[in-house]
Amino acid sequence: MEFPNELIEEAVREISKLPGIGKKTALRLVLHLLKERESTTEDLSAALLRLRKETKYCQTCHIISHSIDCTCRTINTDVSVICVVVDTPDMLAIRSTGQYKGMFHVLGGVISPIEGVGPEDLHIDSLIKRVEASAGEIKEVILALSATMEGDTTSFYISRKLEAANVKISSIARGIPVGGELEYADEVTLGRSIITRTVYNQGGF
Repeated sequence: MEFPNELIEEAVREISKLPGIGKKTALRLVLHLLKERESTTEDLSAALLRLRKETKYCQTCHIISHSIDCTCRTINTDVSVICVVVDTPDMLAIRSTGQYKGMFHVLGGVISPIEGVGPEDLHIDSLIKRVEASAGEIKEVILALSATMEGDTTSFYISRKLEAANVKISSIARGIPVGGELEYADEVTLGRSIITRTVYNQGGF
């Protein structure tokens, strides 16, 4: 693909690094910004910089928040259940179903030896400590991870780590296609999978 100048080529290269955006789409976006007022690009740049500098994560549940304490315990109606998800989009997808009123815990990824991601790279230890520190208040941990090999490996690891805790460990029903990502499931299917969750079986599903 040829570009009018190096500035456009550089902008296209950076924008095309975003997920779901190829070079053709990136080029259209760049040319659109060039047609708009200069203030439009300045506002976009300022918003992205604020996003990077000012976004915080709750130290308890690791959800994107306005502060390091997102009041996890007060924004939900049921503090006896924690739903473990990979990332924020999964949490938003489950919350939008209206079928779950408990707390969340964001892992920040899944165990993937191929990509060099181990348990120590995720928020698993903080989950274990969170359950243990609840003094029995947390009675169930729902493993709402994607139905992939990495998701299953992570679920198995967490279930083993929670063996000593007196909590019920369940997993969402496999209405979610095997190999599918949670955030792309429709709300009805995702909602039903939460309602019909099953006790987690370390030996399989």
